[in-house]
Amino acid sequence: MPMLNEAKALPSTLAALTNQKSHIELIVVDGGSSDQSVAIAQQQGVKVLSSTAGRARQMNLGAEHAQGEYLLFLHADTGLPEHFESLISKALALHQWGRFDVAISGQHPMLKVISFMMNWRSRWSGIATGDQALFMRRTAFVAVGGFPEQDLMEDIALSQRLKRVGWPACLRQKVLTSGRRWQQNGVWRTIFLMWRLRFAYWRGTCPSQLARRYR
Repeated sequence: MPMLNEAKALPSTLAALTNQKSHIELIVVDGGSSDQSVAIAQQQGVKVLSSTAGRARQMNLGAEHAQGEYLLFLHADTGLPEHFESLISKALALHQWGRFDVAISGQHPMLKVISFMMNWRSRWSGIATGDQALFMRRTAFVAVGGFPEQDLMEDIALSQRLKRVGWPACLRQKVLTSGRRWQQNGVWRTIFLMWRLRFAYWRGTCPSQLARRYR
């Protein structure tokens, strides 16, 4: 789990994971938080690593230290469905990698449309976003070289790499991710921004330039 100043979202996300009777290894990689994120994670008894900021870099570091056969990359503001471990195990018995459908929390009616379109596009294209909680066999992750250490669209780039080893398992069970960015910046404004960024990325624009626009 990569994090950077996630003190508001972190307690509920970690509590949901640590309260389960499971054998998961939970690793949080902090990118230099200036709030209480690290203290909150440590209070939950979670393994905390430190890294320079950069989601791809943070997730690669977490994967490097993980001991398990399967890897799951989860955003700090995203909740997993019930029995996610069993769902992932069954999916990876047949696939090299996969992702969940996503629902976006919030009151705006367009958020349901956005999540529907994200899930439909992912199922059609085989490309997943980090909001959909990417999971994979460690062997597949290593085989494709992990996340490319770029400033944005690292989830898209990893999906493109993983498609070389097989089509993803597209699970219909949903993770619930926060709609805070959509609500803070405006739903329609964020929709148009994301489409412009994706189009620019497809055209070959440097991810560092895209990251500056995204911020």
